[in-house]
Amino acid sequence: MFSKNKGLAKTNSKELLLNKSGVNSGGKGTEREESMAGKERLMAIRQTIQMQKKASVGELSKICRVTEETIRRDLDKLEADGVVTRVHGGAIWNEGIQKEGVHFYRRMSKHLKEKQEIARKTAKLFEGKTTMIADSSTTVMEALKLLPQSPDITVVTNSTEVFREFQQSPLNIISTGGEYNKKSLSLQGQLAKTNILKYNVSLALISCKGLSIEKGVLDSNESEAEVKKAMLSQAEEVALLVDFSKFDQSAFVNLIDLQKVNYIITDRSPSEKWIEYCSEQGIELIY
Repeated sequence: MFSKNKGLAKTNSKELLLNKSGVNSGGKGTEREESMAGKERLMAIRQTIQMQKKASVGELSKICRVTEETIRRDLDKLEADGVVTRVHGGAIWNEGIQKEGVHFYRRMSKHLKEKQEIARKTAKLFEGKTTMIADSSTTVMEALKLLPQSPDITVVTNSTEVFREFQQSPLNIISTGGEYNKKSLSLQGQLAKTNILKYNVSLALISCKGLSIEKGVLDSNESEAEVKKAMLSQAEEVALLVDFSKFDQSAFVNLIDLQKVNYIITDRSPSEKWIEYCSEQGIELIY
């Protein structure tokens, strides 16, 4: 579709988590009660940190009746999902702030169906365009997979994964060069920015960590954001590819004003306020 234009006391909360997960808060209990199953344990850890805003490894170990090493592994999983942030001795809850640090391949599998849906809608913008610039996001990667396979199409990118994906493709792929980020599989830094400014393209394909009517387009990595800003400055049109989870989310770095975006492409209808805002600003909202 196209549109143009207060909580429980801490002692009670812990008891509730134990009971919900099948763990008796008192007594020795059964083998199942003494050691929660993986999924139940992750849920209990998540709920504890969400209610208390933070929790220590030792505390969670006692609640779940498993070793501290097991808790550390569970916290690593929750951090990879963007739910918590690991700190010394425990973890804190992520209050709607999108943080960097999750590896490209883990991000690739998150909301994959939504990203593929966004890619199909983005492909309609490719008609007649032979020069593009693309960031290193997993959402943009899905869109690039649907490009017409022609040597007449040139893509400038800071993504090293794009080169791996298209090594047998007739597409003309140009690297920005720069400093290699192992987690995001991207190239960053002054060299990348300088090389980007050599090119003028028809369309920029970017994604972000958050989207706010008040703050604009937001990202989590300052170096990556600087590269994206250079990309946006060289494009006639800007397409922002974002799944439903990015709307009304904040992040560390301001990337660009929404008024400078030509298209917002997402997987489902956003809230009415977003539909009205895009219409007022002349942003083509595709969902």
